Amino acid sequence: MTTAAQRFSTEGFGPDNLPYASFSPAGGDPRLGVRLGDLAISLRDLVAAVTAADGPRLPEEAGTAASAANLDALLAAGHTVWQPLRAWLQEVVTTEGLDGLVESVATPVADVTLHMPFTVADYVDYYASEQHASNIGRMFRPDQAPLLPNWKHLPVGYHGRAGTVIPSGTDVPRPKGLRPEEGGTPSFGPSRRLDIEAELGFVVGGSAPEGEVSVARAGSEHLFGVVLFNDWSARDIQGYEYVPLGPYLGKSFASSISLWVVPWEALAAARVTPPARDHQLAEYLDDSQDPWALDITMEVELDGEVVSHPPVKELYWTAPQMVAHMTVNGASLRPGDFFGSGTVSGDERQQRGSFMELSWGGKEPLVLADGREMRFLEDGQTVTLRGTAPGPDGSVIDLGECVGTIRPAR
Repeated sequence: MTTAAQRFSTEGFGPDNLPYASFSPAGGDPRLGVRLGDLAISLRDLVAAVTAADGPRLPEEAGTAASAANLDALLAAGHTVWQPLRAWLQEVVTTEGLDGLVESVATPVADVTLHMPFTVADYVDYYASEQHASNIGRMFRPDQAPLLPNWKHLPVGYHGRAGTVIPSGTDVPRPKGLRPEEGGTPSFGPSRRLDIEAELGFVVGGSAPEGEVSVARAGSEHLFGVVLFNDWSARDIQGYEYVPLGPYLGKSFASSISLWVVPWEALAAARVTPPARDHQLAEYLDDSQDPWALDITMEVELDGEVVSHPPVKELYWTAPQMVAHMTVNGASLRPGDFFGSGTVSGDERQQRGSFMELSWGGKEPLVLADGREMRFLEDGQTVTLRGTAPGPDGSVIDLGECVGTIRPAR
């Protein structure tokens, strides 16, 4: 007898991963599912089939959340429901004799339509990479220190626009806005310096109406999962508007997420120590007893050519610290809250997570394989983000891909 995990090719998407998505088979309605190898498994159908076969038992509340069209119900139910559901799923796909049952409720991934996996409640974008923040500081403020005095004391972030977080595969029209000009008077028109930001995105579940979620509770109770995240950026519009209150139109037009949500628990084997902190942390940010940096390697691809490998483990601030920071003042957490890491960049040029950095503001263009020089994005170009992390016993956790193509301004 075999198990589903043994029978189907599962490289990158094995039982240690089992990422969630909302999908529709041809002619079907949306339903919540998980991925095992190249199969999308309908959870509502799996629960019904396993129950009918008198297989492993699932708590009723978890079965109800699993029968929804997307992750919203599961995020609202909290960790006391999503953790037992994940354990049950892992048991089902590794139990001998249930492989045929799993196959009966599965559809090849190539034959399904993926949807937004959850409804975004609030959205915050952080600035957690010291290398990225330093590079941008050198370009935007050449006569000042690269990092502002607050940067190593708190995770810098801004509240973004939840309504423009869009699913991977959605085209991105070139945004318009006020652009700086040499004469001092700005001009209005399409961005001439359109860029990417290669980030990791974090999906939050459970509720904390009064905020003040600790670093420890963030990781154990509220961080549900991880996606790849491209927070598109219009550098010219952003550069003109961001003083004194920060980014707005240069960032709010589109932010793309990958559509398979990797569970937080799936990344336990990728957990590493964060970079050394050279400033004493405020008590609410102290993670010395529970550090949660992640050894994830990202890949930035432009029109089929890989141009960068940003290293997530180099982020100065971790996801639990970001949750603790955004709630320490009493701000609530709601199911479906979402936040980005900010651009992930490393020490080397080929580890930079934006074209602003890869071309050093356009002054040192990136030379592509065919000899063309690349500064900022042109209409028709496609950017794909990918990511992988180490799993248990030498396995690999695949984060899927996040894709977007630039279209002319409307």
